[in-house]
Amino acid sequence: MTQAKTPSQPPVAPRRPHSFTRHGITVTDDYAWLKDAKWQEVLRDPKVLDPDIRKYLDEENVYTDSLLGHTAGLQKTLVREMRGRIKEDDSSVPSPDGPFAYFRRFREGGQHELFGRMPRDGGDGEIVLDGDALAKDHKYFRFGGSRHSYDHKLQAWSADTKGSEYFSIRVRDWATAKDLDDVVEETDGGVVWAADCKSFFYVKLDDNHRPMQVWRHRLGTKQADDTLIYEEQDAGWFTHLHESTSGRFCVIAGGDHETSEQRLIDLANPGAPPRLVAAREEGVQYSLADRGDQLFILTNADDAIDFKIVTAPLSSPERKNWRDLIPYRPGIYLIDLDLYAGHLVRLERANALPAIVIRDLVSNEEHAIAFDEAAYSLDTMGSYEFETTNLRFAYSSMTTPSEVYDYDMVKRTRTLRKRQEIPSGHNAADYVTTRITAKAHDGAEVPVSILYRRGLKLDGTAPLLLYGYGSYGMAMPASFNANRLSLVDRGFVYAIAHIRGGADKGWGWYLDGKREKKTNSFDDFAASAQALIDAKYTGAKRIVGHGGSAGGMLMGAVANRAGELFAGIVAEVPFVDVLNTMLDDTLPLTPPEWPEWGNPIESEQDFRTILSYSPYDNVAAKAYPAILAMGGLTDPRVTYWEPAKWIARLRATMSGGGPVLLRTNMGAGHGGASGRFDRLDEIAIVYAFALWAAGVAEAGV
Repeated sequence: MTQAKTPSQPPVAPRRPHSFTRHGITVTDDYAWLKDAKWQEVLRDPKVLDPDIRKYLDEENVYTDSLLGHTAGLQKTLVREMRGRIKEDDSSVPSPDGPFAYFRRFREGGQHELFGRMPRDGGDGEIVLDGDALAKDHKYFRFGGSRHSYDHKLQAWSADTKGSEYFSIRVRDWATAKDLDDVVEETDGGVVWAADCKSFFYVKLDDNHRPMQVWRHRLGTKQADDTLIYEEQDAGWFTHLHESTSGRFCVIAGGDHETSEQRLIDLANPGAPPRLVAAREEGVQYSLADRGDQLFILTNADDAIDFKIVTAPLSSPERKNWRDLIPYRPGIYLIDLDLYAGHLVRLERANALPAIVIRDLVSNEEHAIAFDEAAYSLDTMGSYEFETTNLRFAYSSMTTPSEVYDYDMVKRTRTLRKRQEIPSGHNAADYVTTRITAKAHDGAEVPVSILYRRGLKLDGTAPLLLYGYGSYGMAMPASFNANRLSLVDRGFVYAIAHIRGGADKGWGWYLDGKREKKTNSFDDFAASAQALIDAKYTGAKRIVGHGGSAGGMLMGAVANRAGELFAGIVAEVPFVDVLNTMLDDTLPLTPPEWPEWGNPIESEQDFRTILSYSPYDNVAAKAYPAILAMGGLTDPRVTYWEPAKWIARLRATMSGGGPVLLRTNMGAGHGGASGRFDRLDEIAIVYAFALWAAGVAEAGV
């Protein structure tokens, strides 16, 4: 959107009806043709996209460009502001490991990260991977994993150069700063080194982009000679790898959204077969950490809905030997555990507020690290080292930029290691963060976190952006995001609805917003909008809804069910064609997603449930708010045709309102543009659309 353009006529997608019958129910899809029959090939090479489909997507981009072209100056201003809040040569706090401390940083003006290290106690750093140099020959470039070997001589790294999330692994020699000849293709990007540093483990993606196989690669050999270590037989399960807390094991973590199973590979004996920890039981989830001859296991076993921590002997870790250490406490959701030689650290959340609790494993004494803002975000950051009393964690709130602390778990003292710098300036006192509770249709109390500029008149006239997600048990933290200030400084209120389907109020909060209860997520979001109106933070038709991926499905459903509350809707990579996607078991995410949404192939009830709310299938002849849908051509998670079909049906069916716009990034996938500054261009489009939909775009430049 480089210059203002005269609005063109909206494209009209031809109707080519395709009907199918399942469970005695016939569904007609006029726009099924927008799904390229060769979609797997398109992920690997976007140039093979069907010319008719490409023409239509290009026409939609031109139309969107023409309609929002008048905001080009505003978008440039927004990008300039957001970039001004980024410390361009930012760097992470170095993380110690043996003789070195490893770090990531950016150079001034650089789009991509640099990976390096320095002597543990300080001194000059050296760079082993220069993301800007590696990206220069690619339109798209994104790092996957990067992990140094235990002897500190090699760095395994991976990158995706198409946006399709197929990562190629290479190995760089620290001494020469050159890559070895080894190249391992079509992986998920992660690497776990064997203890002797002569081989590593990785996960290979299959033709349907599913992580089903664990392989071992020996340095100096071809990928064709790699050894298959483990293969998952259930197409609905994903498989990933990570190092155990002590560093002694490679953990093969498998599971779907309801069930999990883990295996251990002894990194000192990488040729030995993986050892099963506890056999899968439907509905039982667990993850583990190891210390000495004991495993510490975070699990929902025995109906511990909000999870508990058990221990088991490493020699016989099966379920019958699990013993409670931190019992299940309803309403206190155990999010994660981290283990060190002398301490157990757990991250837990109660009433949408997180806390870090530390247990001394000798005395069994516990203490918590406390904070006192009304809403905030807290995360532990892990460590390369197991034999340490230092815990690193990050804290932020909607007004407080991110702070990284080192915490001495014995002395109970914290040291600020880094505070996020805002080069253009930021005074937290200029902003207010607060929280209200929305009453849902069934009486559930939905927390809503709110940010606005101090002095804003709360009389119901302010425009408001309401963000939501509400799926997979993912909580939406009330954390700092410098980009939002560009809206808030223009008089917007920014709000996050902590709706069911997320785990903001515990795992039960998630269970109450999935499958047959999915519509609770949509109703919670609408209730949050109404509560914000009632409390005079905004008014009807002054709200812009925003969500991405499964949050884009939320946007589509809310547009159908409560569109009259909204001035605009932004749906990024939106999962809106739920029924058709869940009926196609060749798509990358479909079998693993059945526990989340239901399996409409097997179950008539699931079919009817999904059909009742799927945004694409429920577009009606009614007025809709202005809608901007954004997709990525090589997105393997939410395929490009979902937003394309949705916008085509909206435009053909709706009786008023709008306009409805589609913008497809023809060179990116699920995460949008890959460079940190290029991504700002996309955020600027979202914000310019929000300002325009709320009627304040011109005043906001």
